[in-house]
Amino acid sequence: MVKVGLVRDGITPDLTAAQRDLRRLPEGAYKIFRSHTPIRTGKARRNTTLRDTVIDANYDYATRLDSGWSNQAPDGMTKPTNDYIRRTLDKIFVGR
Repeated sequence: MVKVGLVRDGITPDLTAAQRDLRRLPEGAYKIFRSHTPIRTGKARRNTTLRDTVIDANYDYATRLDSGWSNQAPDGMTKPTNDYIRRTLDKIFVGR
């Protein structure tokens, strides 16, 4: 006699949660990037946008700001954003 039944797998809930968290990653990275963008006139923050999964720093001095040119962001914006992404990916894939 053969019994057939539904067995609950343990990986599907983890994969579903990982996919959900990965979909949220660009928005979180964008918030970190903008929060580390220096603000004097507001032009840099105003012209920093998220397009799909790409952070667009659309102003001519973005490279200078990112290289630490401003005392307000001596580490620039990319380094803190990359640190956030690494920490988040560790939580998603290692911490589960």
